[in-house]
Amino acid sequence: MRKILFTFAVALLACVAAGAQEKEEQYNQYGVKVDIDPLSAEAQDGILVLRSKNDSGYKIWLDNRVQVDGAGYFGNQEWSEELSNGFSVRRARFAVKAQIDKNWYGEVDMDMANGMFELKDAIIRYTGLEHFQFQVGNFKEIFSLQRNNSSRYLQFIERPMVCSALAPSRHLGFNANYYNKGVFLNLGILGQEIAGSEERGYVEESSKAKAPDEGLTYTFKAVYQPGWNKTDWGMHIGAAASYRNPKTSDETFGKMRYSCRNSTNISRKKFIDTGDFAFDHYIRYTGELAGYWKGFRGEAVYIGNTTYLPDNGGTKMFSGWYVQGGYLLFGGTQRYDNAGAKFTRVKRGQKWGDVELCARVEYIDLNADKALAASDQKIMGGSAWAYAAGLNYYINDHVKVQLNYQYNDNDRFAAGKGNKFYCGVDDSGKATKDPYKVNGKLSGNPGINFHMVAMRFEIDF
Repeated sequence: MRKILFTFAVALLACVAAGAQEKEEQYNQYGVKVDIDPLSAEAQDGILVLRSKNDSGYKIWLDNRVQVDGAGYFGNQEWSEELSNGFSVRRARFAVKAQIDKNWYGEVDMDMANGMFELKDAIIRYTGLEHFQFQVGNFKEIFSLQRNNSSRYLQFIERPMVCSALAPSRHLGFNANYYNKGVFLNLGILGQEIAGSEERGYVEESSKAKAPDEGLTYTFKAVYQPGWNKTDWGMHIGAAASYRNPKTSDETFGKMRYSCRNSTNISRKKFIDTGDFAFDHYIRYTGELAGYWKGFRGEAVYIGNTTYLPDNGGTKMFSGWYVQGGYLLFGGTQRYDNAGAKFTRVKRGQKWGDVELCARVEYIDLNADKALAASDQKIMGGSAWAYAAGLNYYINDHVKVQLNYQYNDNDRFAAGKGNKFYCGVDDSGKATKDPYKVNGKLSGNPGINFHMVAMRFEIDF
């Protein structure tokens, strides 16, 4: 009897051990046995992060953002177009980011603002080579300091006009960068723009037709960072250049249009607009000087564009610049991401938060011909000055409230695509949309001029 009981006990223990081993073995939905890596959940500055308890380097987290804006416009001339006050969900971002191991990173980022889907980032990145980083997918082109700064860390509600009109944003392609001890170098080879269904539709229609290749862009940027190893100060001295061919993601292949709004997204009117014109290729270039010292942060940037016309038809030049700065009033400090060559989240000076006072002056010139008489060959997209003041209240690391005031001064050629907006009055005193018929004396200051007050509520989580 004892032998029977002993044999039964041994068999039972063997079954339990086998069952425990079976429980440790897991399979994915495709029937493949998978390795188990225990995770720990933690909040890193309020962001939920799941990361490996082992030394695998695995980490996954969500990166979400909501920005709700409102704006009002006033003070424009009696003869000019009315601008619509209103509200908007400027951004409703949802992103999943994962460090698969110590060398590989992936990201998907999308925007659903105002019920419209737009793909932002779709990235595969390799970081296994010291000082280097390689990535493919859809991502921000490394060209403009303001464009590369995350929208969550902007000093003003909207980026300067010249960045909207002449600085590239996201494109599909390949990117490689190098960073070591204050030296940042970046090379991008990029193709089409992938934003929403509209751009994708242009690409597919072009592919169905007898069309050329999608077109390529070559962009290089270099940044030197004096004070890269300091905590309370640093500088950013940068330059970039970009050679660009026509893209099938453009509405009309082989045609270009430069345009922007007056640093606002509520009113959809684009007064500064060249309209469509044929081109062969174009070159963009920029120079950047920026820096921070304790609570102060400032930047001065010039962006230029030389567009080459078909059949050796000459060139058209467009440009703009801005100078802006801000200061944290209650002991906070500015911060800069050396490896990314861009500014990042501020450090608040008080438990209740901090307040940043900002100012900006900017200018854009899309008048390529400086013409005194109308001509079909002349490209006069308008020029504009803008003067802005801003107040940012950083309640905590996740919630920010912004208040902006801006005065916009457009010239007579800033009359929209095809001169569809009034830009002054003619000799008879009637409002006109033709900039060449504007009577400067009767119009006062030709071109629509107006004041703007805007506000943003933002949360990052």
